[in-house]
Amino acid sequence: MDEQTLTFEQAMNKLQAIVERLEAGEETLDNSIKLFEEGAKLSSFCYDKLKSAEQKVNRIAEKENDENV
Repeated sequence: MDEQTLTFEQAMNKLQAIVERLEAGEETLDNSIKLFEEGAKLSSFCYDKLKSAEQKVNRIAEKENDENV
């Protein structure tokens, strides 16, 4: 996973595909563990992206609020 070029949307799509594969129950134990590890990394990546976006929105809102006072 190349996090420098991966977008939030791409990560979510990959995560969804992993969830579907795991839910299907047709993977070997070893492969399931690898998929779970990859899914955990993608989940963390998405969380960080969302947290960053939330912080940006808050900064913009605060700036707008300060300018309108």
